[in-house]
Amino acid sequence: MKVGLSWLREHVELPADLSEADLDLALNDLGIEVEEIADQRHSVQGALVVGKVLTIEELTEFKKPIRFCTVDVGQANGTGAPQEIVCGARNFAEGDRVVVILPGGVLPGGFAIGARKTYGRNSHGMICSAAELGLSGDHDGIIVLPESVTAQPGDDARPVVGLDDIEVHVTVTPDRGYQMSVRGLARELGHSFKARFTDPGLAPAPGGTAAPAWPVTIQDTQGCDRFAARLVRGIDPTAPTPDWMAKRLLTAGVRTLGLAIDITNYVMLELGQPMHAFDADRITGGLVVRRATEGEKLTTLDGQARVLSAEDMVICDDTGPISLAAVMGGQTSEVVDGTVNVLFEAAHWDPTMVGRTARRHKLFSEAAKRWERGVDRQLCLVAIERAVQLLVEHGGGTAGAEILDLNHPGDPTMISMVATEPSRLIGVDYSVDRIGDLLTEVGCDVAVYDDRVDVITPSWRPDLRQPADLVEEVVRLDGFEHVPSVLPVAPPGNGLTASQRRKRSVGRALAEQGYVEVLSFPFVSAAALSALGLPIDAVRLANPLSDEEPLMRTSLLPPLLTALKRNVGRGQRDVALFEQGLVFLPDLSAGVPPVMGVAGRPDPALWEKANASVPVQPWHVAVVLAGEFERSGWWGPGRAASWSDAVQAARDVLAASAVPDTSISVAAVQQSPWHPGRCAAISVDGVVVGHAGELHPAVCAALDLPKRTCAMELNLDAVPLPGPTPPPVFSTFPPALIDVALVLASEVPAAQVEAALTEGAGPLLESVRLFDVYTSEQLGAGQRSLAYKLTFRAPDRTLTVEEAVAARDAAVAVTAQRFGAVLRGA
Repeated sequence: MKVGLSWLREHVELPADLSEADLDLALNDLGIEVEEIADQRHSVQGALVVGKVLTIEELTEFKKPIRFCTVDVGQANGTGAPQEIVCGARNFAEGDRVVVILPGGVLPGGFAIGARKTYGRNSHGMICSAAELGLSGDHDGIIVLPESVTAQPGDDARPVVGLDDIEVHVTVTPDRGYQMSVRGLARELGHSFKARFTDPGLAPAPGGTAAPAWPVTIQDTQGCDRFAARLVRGIDPTAPTPDWMAKRLLTAGVRTLGLAIDITNYVMLELGQPMHAFDADRITGGLVVRRATEGEKLTTLDGQARVLSAEDMVICDDTGPISLAAVMGGQTSEVVDGTVNVLFEAAHWDPTMVGRTARRHKLFSEAAKRWERGVDRQLCLVAIERAVQLLVEHGGGTAGAEILDLNHPGDPTMISMVATEPSRLIGVDYSVDRIGDLLTEVGCDVAVYDDRVDVITPSWRPDLRQPADLVEEVVRLDGFEHVPSVLPVAPPGNGLTASQRRKRSVGRALAEQGYVEVLSFPFVSAAALSALGLPIDAVRLANPLSDEEPLMRTSLLPPLLTALKRNVGRGQRDVALFEQGLVFLPDLSAGVPPVMGVAGRPDPALWEKANASVPVQPWHVAVVLAGEFERSGWWGPGRAASWSDAVQAARDVLAASAVPDTSISVAAVQQSPWHPGRCAAISVDGVVVGHAGELHPAVCAALDLPKRTCAMELNLDAVPLPGPTPPPVFSTFPPALIDVALVLASEVPAAQVEAALTEGAGPLLESVRLFDVYTSEQLGAGQRSLAYKLTFRAPDRTLTVEEAVAARDAAVAVTAQRFGAVLRGA
């Protein structure tokens, strides 16, 4: 909402010495977001003058129309000679008065104007549009001054175009539609400065007459509960918009389109009541206000042919729809250059209907913006009277004596609030009398009791619906500065849950190992699941963001691999990514979920059936790797990522989840989408919780991934949550280090050998680590050597050589008994 301060002063007695800073502070204290408060007198620097176009030469040798003009700028250029200017606009003619900025001037945005040669001609200055002066976003043409403007060539153009005011630009929150008007903003400033406010919405207006201004029928009183209209006959179609009105519209960013239309826009800005002007001679028969028929068509004022929905409201005559109600009028009944009889309409429409219609047709007109935020239904006749007076005064004609007012009022909103509620919520002691005074200032009818306050809200405040809204008004008008800035006391509790701590620990552990976290959309295509060999029986969205990805992921790998492919495609050859998130596993036996209404709480049986159809949603963690895992450089060669890094990532995740090494086992398996010989199942206490390894070459080829891409995915919900972590036990005695190399069959997993060594060595074994794997012809076919480093230590003494060797021999004996292992070299 943009408005000049001079317009606001017409309705509220603001201090004469009001500064921009004080105005900004007052608006912010009222909860109004200020975009900008700009003194327009300083927005354009240099000479901005009125000019008269003397000659126009059309330059036809260029791809776009170009005009070479001579413009009389009086003595503003110091010589009195005509100014030569090149211009591309087409909406002016010889004899028109325009706005010219001379060389040396600077337009808003720091655009400096100079004398230069362009299109083969010398151009000294610029003929300006409203957009170039920062008055609006209209780039369609330059400003042509109307005949009512008395300024002569060479005069300062700032007061002519409205650059002599202070522009107030605010953003209105969706619940405060009344602020989208001069009336609403002036009322708010009256609250802030305790200044006298004159409400233009209370101006006298005649009521409806027995004979209507036009025959109108309302078929849907829920969508339109009030409709007013009045006819003005015999206006002068050539009557210009008065200069003062055009300047205010320009300041507000509204184009001038002709007197009748400009008046409707002016009244909308002043009162907040959107209106529409019909050419009465182009209406056939009586008007009907109804819901549209599905598939009906209407060409709106912007020239777009729109297919209507059954939820849209329309105004129709005998030919069909002539206006998309509350949003935009139609071309067949619009006011045109020759219009002499104007029918003004002011109605009250359902905000929900208007909002949905505007979004359905992507047509966010100024009227629709106000309607969906709420408009005072008592303004209809006041707005009609104001528009008729302005049109008769400036366009001639005769106002019809007949006034239409079809009114279907609802019950006023009554709110009862406990008297202590504002003090309880805000922490400031508000007396019940103070509460009553503040709410009365808002415009409410208030009845004050010892224990409660009963309020009937004003018609212009549809946002006041419950006690919390009244509390907000009390604290807002009393002043936010009176609210103490005290941090609330944190409620007692145990901090993060065990699950939350695990998620953080897992993310931190992977990040420390060089993985980068990504957040992917949980939507996948059937082709992506199929390419990984995953089942395509997934939850299908009824209204997906993309028709190409209508399914919910059953694994983190499809979107994670897509992220890896995108990074590789953009030149990142060495990539290590991880993600934590939910996957969605449907229960195919659950059936179709029931349809539940919103009229009330569903019965328990229906609720239970609905919950049974919700898919299981476990929390997973996954990593993907490609390229070098250890970077190469001047320090030496790097190392390519391999299946072992994916397995180690699983171990890191489980370690961060406080799972002891003795509970983790890794075994070779065949599982899609991994390579059949380079895939491991990760188990915790014998339960498989995920898989890790190198992806199948066919998968890499199908998804256009780098060769030997590796991946890991674990179901963290299947991993027991960590309990209290016991403190580590340290021994101050020296360790005994013994290496053993065992020869055994190649198919025996190293993890099982490690478990056997641990079991056989007993409590003296502190750690066991595999440090070498060796194969050769000397060992024999199908045989390999696994070398382990065993660390023995006692907590209370230094071990003897005999004790350490005995523990070593016991460990080897178990592996020999279980796997037929023999000591290498024995």
